[in-house]
Amino acid sequence: MTFVITEPCLGTCDTSCVDVCPVDCIHGPLSVEEIEQIKLDGEEAKLADIQLYIDPAICIDCGACEPECPVEAIFDEYHVPDKWSDYLDKNAAFFEE
Repeated sequence: MTFVITEPCLGTCDTSCVDVCPVDCIHGPLSVEEIEQIKLDGEEAKLADIQLYIDPAICIDCGACEPECPVEAIFDEYHVPDKWSDYLDKNAAFFEE
């Protein structure tokens, strides 16, 4: 089992989950520093199509990230809501590229 980040993260990119991950498996197209700088600059619109992803090959299924997500975007792979099931593939594909 692994955890998956779904649609509510899109445009939000709260990085609380990154801070608690013991194996550093949460990444995105921008670094945490870049995301935080965008927020500090008040340019959140730049995050509209960006989200974070959990590397399924590294995730140890500890679940530390799930309660830290303020928008409830993180689920274990067996409990991803049907409406966001495509995020299972999106999450894995991010790390294949």
